Amino acid sequence: MNRRVIHSDNAPKAIGPYSQAIHIGDLVYTAGQVGLDPATMELVPGGIEAQTRQALANLRNVLEAAGSSMDKVVKTTVFLRDMTDFAKMNAVYAEIFRENPPARTTVAVAGLPKDALVEIECVALA
Repeated sequence: MNRRVIHSDNAPKAIGPYSQAIHIGDLVYTAGQVGLDPATMELVPGGIEAQTRQALANLRNVLEAAGSSMDKVVKTTVFLRDMTDFAKMNAVYAEIFRENPPARTTVAVAGLPKDALVEIECVALA
C-alpha cells in the first residue's frame, strides 16, 4: 500500500514532528486539530464553541487536501480539557455532523497543545 503524507496550507502547520494526516489504502488518518487559526497560529477567541468550530474547519481542510470530506468521516476522537464543556462542544459538533454522524469517543484530558480547550482527530474514507 502507498502511504501518502497529507498537507494543507488551510490548516495549522504541525507544531511538532508529525503530519497533518496520512492517507493509506482507503483511509485517511488525521492528526488532532485544535482551534488554531492557520494564518496566525493562535487559538481563536470565543471559548469552547469557537475553538470547536475552528478545529472542525481545520479537519475539513486537511480532509479535502487528502481528497476526502467531512461526510466521509467514520470515527472521531474528541479531547476536552474540561468535561463541563461537553454540551457546548456537542452542540457545535452536531452542526457539522447532522445526519449519520460518525462513531465518536470523547475523553477529558489534563492539558492540550497551546492550552487549547478541545482537540479533535478523525479517520475518514479516502
